[in-house]
Amino acid sequence: MTDPLSSTTDPLPLAQLGRAPGPLPTVHAQISPRGGLDILSRDEIARLRDASSGGLHELLRRCALAVLTTGSDSDDPRAAQLKYPDFDIEVHQQDRGIKIELRHAPALAFVEGEIIRGVAELLYAVVRDIAYVAIEIYGSAKFDLDTSEGITGAVFEILRNARVLRPHMDPNLVVCWGGHSIGREEYDYTKKVGYELGLRRLDICTGCGPGAMKGPMKGATIAHAKQRRVGNRYIGITEPGIIAAESPNPIVNHLVIMPDIEKRLEAFVRLGHGIIVFPGGVGTAEEILYMLGLLMHPDNASLPFPLILTGPRDSAAYFEQIDQFLRLALGEAATSRYTIIVDDAVRVATTITRGIKRVREHRLANKDAFFFNWSLRVPADFQRPFRPDHAAMAALNLHRNQPPHLLAADLRRAFSGIVAGNVKEEGMRVIEESGPFEIHGDPEIMQALDALLRAFVDQRRMKMVGEYQPCYRVLG
Repeated sequence: MTDPLSSTTDPLPLAQLGRAPGPLPTVHAQISPRGGLDILSRDEIARLRDASSGGLHELLRRCALAVLTTGSDSDDPRAAQLKYPDFDIEVHQQDRGIKIELRHAPALAFVEGEIIRGVAELLYAVVRDIAYVAIEIYGSAKFDLDTSEGITGAVFEILRNARVLRPHMDPNLVVCWGGHSIGREEYDYTKKVGYELGLRRLDICTGCGPGAMKGPMKGATIAHAKQRRVGNRYIGITEPGIIAAESPNPIVNHLVIMPDIEKRLEAFVRLGHGIIVFPGGVGTAEEILYMLGLLMHPDNASLPFPLILTGPRDSAAYFEQIDQFLRLALGEAATSRYTIIVDDAVRVATTITRGIKRVREHRLANKDAFFFNWSLRVPADFQRPFRPDHAAMAALNLHRNQPPHLLAADLRRAFSGIVAGNVKEEGMRVIEESGPFEIHGDPEIMQALDALLRAFVDQRRMKMVGEYQPCYRVLG
């Protein structure tokens, strides 16, 4: 088997280590990828090197720095930039392929002058996805991104180009959602669930970051090893706005960068065969509302899709509050689409396994692919990118004068806006310039929303480090 990675460093790295111009040790390196990223077009290379406002260089630099600081314990998207202000990356065309040049790269991504193999693979994924999305998705006329079908087609092609769509495999991919900022007991529980999933030969897909995104993968690695299972998939799906705040955890072996949060969410539900939700904050609430909104759409009424909310015993109150909020906002019908299991990792694994078997039977009966959920109806309201600013957040329709799935779509946008204000660089800048977002709606829903958000703050689910300053005001 050909080694997918060959790496060479210039004569300077060891001499520079500890004496880099930045505040932390850095390395200069040149990397020649092999397998999956052998060739880029001249146009792709030019766009990746273009440092103008319309070019891709700054986006490439930010995302590359995020994967080179894999395992970071900060959720401030600007932290890595401040630690490594001189970091830069260039992609060069050569006769026999491409070469990636890193300057003032974080030394923690290297061992004995060689880049860590897993980190290198994540770096190749960054280059691959940024170039592909810019050129093939947005830079061509292949997809009408104003239509639902066009957006779904784009999601499919990004996943296919990333080589995560696997034909000739029975459904076995569990999507795990949950917070990046969780306590030790909750984190340990996510590992227990991941271990039980791994024993059942299930693969794991998460948002790729720390906390509840890392724990299930970590638990599954041990179980997969005990089962002597090879070819295990630990898929991380992220997007440029959040990768700097939630850098990939070291276990991710397939990284996909979707262009925005809506396409990221659609990728999860098209790719996965069941979802487990662990405790989290506003990002987790956003994901729950997205999934429930889809499952409550009339076109998806008969579609099997297991959705389990779970955590350790001390998290029971958290799920009670989530459950109360969902009942109040979306009605009792919403509760039939999810199951809450407290402090029972084995039951979670057996329940999701039974659910995935029903998914398999349904796909066979409807001649739907195992590797991409074409049958799921994802309306345009769930696909159009939401750009949170003060006007957009204030204009959300958070009233009951609409079908529950549409209310869920706008509630999802409200939580998405708070996520942006919390951890996305652009959203943080908007808040710093103009103050907190204002959220209006049905008084009863607003009261419940405010209570839920206050609980997230009190439980330190909003931020990993430092005191949290709310980026929102909930008004009646």
